[in-house]
Amino acid sequence: MFDFLAESPSDRARLCGAGASRREFLQVGALAAAGLSLPQLLRARAEGRVRPGHDRRSCIMIFNLGGPSHIDLWDMKPDAPSEVRGPFKPVRTRSDAFEISELLPGHARIADQFSLVRSCHHDGAAVHDAGWQIMQTGRRFAGGIQTPHAGAVASHLMGRRTDLPPFVVLPQLMGRGGGNLPNGQAGGFLGKAHDPFALMADPSQKNFRVPDLLPPDQIGAARLERRRRMREIVDGAVSAFEASEDARLMDENFHAAFRMMTSEQARAAFDLSREPEKVRERYGMNRFGQCCLLARRLVEAGVRFVTINTFLTVFDEITWDIHGSKPFTSIAGMKDIVCPMYDRAYTALVEDLSERGLLGDTLVANLAEFGRTPKVNPAGGRDHWPQCFSVYFAGGGVKGGRVVGKSDPIGGYPAERPVKPGDVVATIFHSLGLDPSGHLPGPGGRPFPLTDLGTEPIRELFA
Repeated sequence: MFDFLAESPSDRARLCGAGASRREFLQVGALAAAGLSLPQLLRARAEGRVRPGHDRRSCIMIFNLGGPSHIDLWDMKPDAPSEVRGPFKPVRTRSDAFEISELLPGHARIADQFSLVRSCHHDGAAVHDAGWQIMQTGRRFAGGIQTPHAGAVASHLMGRRTDLPPFVVLPQLMGRGGGNLPNGQAGGFLGKAHDPFALMADPSQKNFRVPDLLPPDQIGAARLERRRRMREIVDGAVSAFEASEDARLMDENFHAAFRMMTSEQARAAFDLSREPEKVRERYGMNRFGQCCLLARRLVEAGVRFVTINTFLTVFDEITWDIHGSKPFTSIAGMKDIVCPMYDRAYTALVEDLSERGLLGDTLVANLAEFGRTPKVNPAGGRDHWPQCFSVYFAGGGVKGGRVVGKSDPIGGYPAERPVKPGDVVATIFHSLGLDPSGHLPGPGGRPFPLTDLGTEPIRELFA
């Protein structure tokens, strides 16, 4: 993530009279991706931003990139015409409140641990990246303002607890979505200091390691010495700069990144080889399964917010994007490949968190950019449909086995208790102990509301 060795002669323009190159200052700025420090949490407490008793709360956001079919999975319509209900059958679950698809037997077994919201909708364009930004930030970007991911807000308001960054994305940031729009997985106007630490590796691969968390003897003396020089650069700056907020942030971010890169705690948290083989197999020896296991390890080690992208793009791989014909996924591909992998890993994650006593303080939020069309298309698949879809939550104070909202008889539109993306993000903030009616330092220093007027946490999940 942070390469302090590469520097070309053209980068050696000296700045600030302190012997620092332009590139060195840019590199120090890049360290902000590691997050900020514990004093942020103390300030947040003092200002009443984190409710008492919520200091240990975390969130794992599973983002179901591609848009799963709510009608085939979580909101089935067995009495609808065949072109609506599709080929799959509902099954009873451990909750008396709902049935779900036969494709998700693990979910059915732990249905008392999570609750469904069947009336989510948004008015954004029916393209993937438009939905990505809306569902992860609670807003559609407008006027050149990119609002921060919910994890970036947690980073800003709650800070870090350990040497690990407060906000992590696994296995890496989302790729292309077809709309050429920002995907919402960044710090937005909060700045690079609150961008996530992106793993940029597949934890299911043999000999998986995080490059920037190698032991000091493998990093090399030269690279360590270069990182130490970053501190000297800051110390050698002119006094006016030293007194500025930028200098303070640069100093904090340098130390945060250096601590993480050289921390045994950080290396241990990312080291899946420390898990028994049977635990790894429980999650599934694939990229998504091992990301779920890694997310459990990270929140256990003190990370505030982990986002798992079930897939990286809707192109060139089998995903939830079941248009039915190549190059997209077929209904058979969802049934035989996607659902078994996803069901196994999600079930293992929730059960493992529960068994370790972590579920009460860890919200697991399963989101998506949209659902799928009520009617099966001529290719046997379903197309994009933001007008109504399902999301669901476990842990973090959520009562399991419940259903909030209802769709119409064909799953086309909310019929009861419509839920907006802002409500979903407000629910995440509420679970973390943050006040959704609070404010952030917005563009130009103006107060910016955490959530739009009229949005509310889905309180029925917690009552």
